[in-house]
Amino acid sequence: MILLKKGTVLDGKGNTREKCDILVDKGKIKEIGTGINPTGKCEVIDCSGMIVTPGLIDAHCHVGMWEESNGWAGSDGNEATNPATPHLRAIDAVNPDDIAFKDACKAGITAIFTGPGSANVIGGQSLVMKTAGSSVVDELVVKNPAGLKMALGENPKHVYGAGKTQYPST
Repeated sequence: MILLKKGTVLDGKGNTREKCDILVDKGKIKEIGTGINPTGKCEVIDCSGMIVTPGLIDAHCHVGMWEESNGWAGSDGNEATNPATPHLRAIDAVNPDDIAFKDACKAGITAIFTGPGSANVIGGQSLVMKTAGSSVVDELVVKNPAGLKMALGENPKHVYGAGKTQYPST
C-alpha cells in the first residue's frame, strides 16, 4: 500500500481538497480523506505543498510506434508506400517495450491515444492504451480501433507531392 499524505487533490471533477490523503492498494485508490491511518505495511509519501491529480491522458501521441531503442527497425509509425492506408492498424506496430511507455508513466500519463504519423493523407487506425500494467499489447488496450489518422498539408505533400507520381500534388 501507498499513502499520499496532505496533498492538494484535484479530483478531475472540478473539486479541490486541501491537505488530503489518498490510500492506494495494488494500484487502485482505496480511500480518500483526511487523517487516514492504514493498518499493515504502507509506504507513506509526504505530499505537502504538492498537487495530486488523477492520471493524465495524452490525446495525441505516437508512443510505441517509433521505438527509441531499436532505431530504423522499430520505426513503424509511417507506411510511406501509399498515401491512403486506412487498413493499417497501429496495434500491429506498437512495441510495449518502447521506453516511451515508461517515460509517459513517470510523467503521470496513464492512458494514451497512439497511432500512425502524418506522412499519409489517410494513415491508418489509432488506439487507446494504458501506459503500464503489462508487456502484452492486447492487455494494455482500452479501445481498438479508436480513430482514423488523416493529415493534410506539408507532411503528405513532402512525401508524395510535387515532382512525385502520387497524390497529393498540392
